[in-house]
Amino acid sequence: MNSPNPALISQDAVKRLPRVALLLFCAAYVLPGLFGRDPWRNEDLTAFAYMLKMAQGQTSWLAPTVGGLELHTALLPHWLGAGFIIMLSPWLDPPLAARLLFAGLLTLTLVLTWYTTFQLGLTDAAQPLPFAFGGEAHRVDYARAIADGALLALVASLGLLQLGHETTPELVQLNAVSLYLWGLSAVPRHRRAGRAAVLVALPALSASGAPAMALAMGSWGVIVHLQHRLDPGLQRFWVWGLVATAVSVLAGVLAHGWASRWGFSPTWLQLTQLARLYAWFLWPAWTLALWTLWRWRWQLMQRHLSIPLGVAAVSLLACSVMGGSDRALMLALPPVAVLAAFALPTFQRSTAAAIDWFSVFFFTGCAIFIWVMYSAMQTGIPARPAANIAKLALGFKPSFSLPRLLIAIAGTLAWLWLVRWRTGRHREAVWKSLVLPASGVALCWLLAMTLWLPALDYARSLRPWVARIARHVAPGACIATAGIPRSQVAALEVHGHYQVDATPGAEQRKCAVLLLPARAPAPQGWKLIARERRPTEREETTAVYRRSEAAGATPSSEGH
Repeated sequence: MNSPNPALISQDAVKRLPRVALLLFCAAYVLPGLFGRDPWRNEDLTAFAYMLKMAQGQTSWLAPTVGGLELHTALLPHWLGAGFIIMLSPWLDPPLAARLLFAGLLTLTLVLTWYTTFQLGLTDAAQPLPFAFGGEAHRVDYARAIADGALLALVASLGLLQLGHETTPELVQLNAVSLYLWGLSAVPRHRRAGRAAVLVALPALSASGAPAMALAMGSWGVIVHLQHRLDPGLQRFWVWGLVATAVSVLAGVLAHGWASRWGFSPTWLQLTQLARLYAWFLWPAWTLALWTLWRWRWQLMQRHLSIPLGVAAVSLLACSVMGGSDRALMLALPPVAVLAAFALPTFQRSTAAAIDWFSVFFFTGCAIFIWVMYSAMQTGIPARPAANIAKLALGFKPSFSLPRLLIAIAGTLAWLWLVRWRTGRHREAVWKSLVLPASGVALCWLLAMTLWLPALDYARSLRPWVARIARHVAPGACIATAGIPRSQVAALEVHGHYQVDATPGAEQRKCAVLLLPARAPAPQGWKLIARERRPTEREETTAVYRRSEAAGATPSSEGH
């Protein structure tokens, strides 16, 4: 015999989280880091470079290149970014124009996760049991409170912080997964909109670089709805899911997205690394999701659990198969947050109190640390942190910004008020356990993107590295490269406006300057003129060479 529905919750426990507070909270999470910084190194800068070159008409939209290197990821996200750059020029700088698009996608992901949980919370199987004498939660109020909890769980997830604020194809994939979840959840009540969402989401996911995941998620959706094909509103929906899956396969072929990314080896080291990645990346939502699966274990094939569970499982499997890809794992965050929300009506008061106290101490400590380091950067007090910053970021000169300081102060005061509010009022609200974890993450992100933004931008941007290269290479020069990361090739073109040739055999062609990793053997016919590294990197050194016959035109002293 199946155990009863574990959700027992009163109407008092589903009080609405104030909408203004929820909107301000989302703004505090999405907006910091949007303004006043460069694209950061690695994937963020590389993706932006391709978007910029397409927008400026300097490369083909069908086969874009940067430094002669072809794009090896999906075209669709780069087309979207390039389109926004064109649309918003010349009013906005290209980095901000591209970042606005992806900030909008992050916002849409939050919205879709809320509405997905709301639709699933309305299902009969998800509703709490009625009380003998009445007073149980009303259907819509319950679904709304659970949806608030899912949104808070998503924001509280540590893995979404940096990756969710980049301009990379994975954010388009994340949005497609969120749209797919909403389509599956909404189809009983919004049949046409749900079908349209599924027909758009799976091909978009495939065209954004994840065709295998689109095929797996689509297949799972078909299986789930075959089991519920007799339910009102779900007749023949499995056919639409099958069509969307087939179209996603075709989209993957047209976008040249099908490629083997196998990187898994069943060694103890890799298994340990995977477990560590799962633990911190999905924290704290994964703990609540596991509790949901245990408490609702007799209803796992009900739609409010089977839909997010299957989508999350696909992402977890993809992460493992790819050898621990955090960008594949990011696609599990919306479904895991949905699962986490259904743990809330089953919590005991002691569990909620433990989460609150942990959040208060942990995030207050993080905030204090950020403020102390800010004081060290601005005033030199405390002395030891100031000395460490000067040592780790050679050449960094702190700058003071009154608006950023005021925003940080306002965020800190809001956190203190929220802690007092949480412990003094609305103790019965079902979403109460996730208010402090989500707010703590938003607070630390806000403080980091205001108080630490100049230092972080100095450390994460490749502009300082390009400035060091520019001491030895004239503006607009042709530079050949071999063996340096693709992001450095992108930085030379984006920040330095150099003509870069990074294709094999580039050193044998016309360029008079050559950049190599410092440990690479010196090529014949080239003279070393400098060794440069990023100011915040001790290991990664770049050797600058000039053709021997032109060596006299460049200073022979080495940069350090």
